[in-house]
Amino acid sequence: MKKYILRRIAIAFITLLCILLILYIMMSLMPGSPFNDEKMSKEQVDALYSKYGLDKPVIYQFFQYFIHMLTGDFGVSYSIQTNMPVAQMIATRLPISIQIGLQAAVVGSLIGLILGIISALKKNTYVDTIATAISVIGVSLPSFVFALLLSYFFAFKFDLFPILYNTEEKFISTILPTISMSMFMLASIARYSRSEIVEVMAADYIALAESKGIKKSQLIIKHVLRNAVIAVLTVFATLMVELMAGSLVIEKAFSIPGLGSLYINAIQSNDYNVVISISFVYSIMFIGVMLLVDILYGMIDPRIRLAKGA
Repeated sequence: MKKYILRRIAIAFITLLCILLILYIMMSLMPGSPFNDEKMSKEQVDALYSKYGLDKPVIYQFFQYFIHMLTGDFGVSYSIQTNMPVAQMIATRLPISIQIGLQAAVVGSLIGLILGIISALKKNTYVDTIATAISVIGVSLPSFVFALLLSYFFAFKFDLFPILYNTEEKFISTILPTISMSMFMLASIARYSRSEIVEVMAADYIALAESKGIKKSQLIIKHVLRNAVIAVLTVFATLMVELMAGSLVIEKAFSIPGLGSLYINAIQSNDYNVVISISFVYSIMFIGVMLLVDILYGMIDPRIRLAKGA
């Protein structure tokens, strides 16, 4: 198991290094400049490029950035908050994004799994129909549609929650964004877990176990739930990408001072260091989730790591 984990960590590190290089190359090919002030002359813009080292070759910039990044230095902002360290900007916003993202992941996973189990056990009943309808709606509608609906009814119409993020009511302000972001994950996990459970329940060894007098509750706990968890882990990393992408829109919709809203502002203003740094942070989170899922997958199902020579 130790060899299996170390191999996954090494692959994750190499992947992150490749992502950082690709980000730098892509940013160098983007049109526009972080210094878009029309009052600036060409000489002033050139002086700024020279000051920040943007006139150097891309590979040189990449290695300079990588060396500084190892010490926690992500450079400074060029236009959003001029000369402010990007690491400081990220540090103030990242906890909010992580909080909402984790809340959405937990809510989506737990409710989706419970919904999938109930739907499978009540197959072809009205309960299954309702659960399937919820899953279809959750997958079909984008997160910002749920955000608008929840804002209108629960914030504007009934005044139960703040419409926009309020620093004095931090947790309450995250409830509607959390629900909005979790809907796609909830619906997807409900569909996958239902499908997996229905397939397991129809397996021969389940029928054999039932014929031996084993209680249905024991079958569900020992066999069905384990397979359901594996099904959830299989799609969890992919769903986390959807969650991160959805956070950009949701943070903007609810005026949340998180990483997503900063990312959008940085892209709009061509603030290279901020865009690259946040993209890299998102990559770390995604690969970290994939690494965790891979390890958990190997722990739950030993056949996976054995097949991969662990």
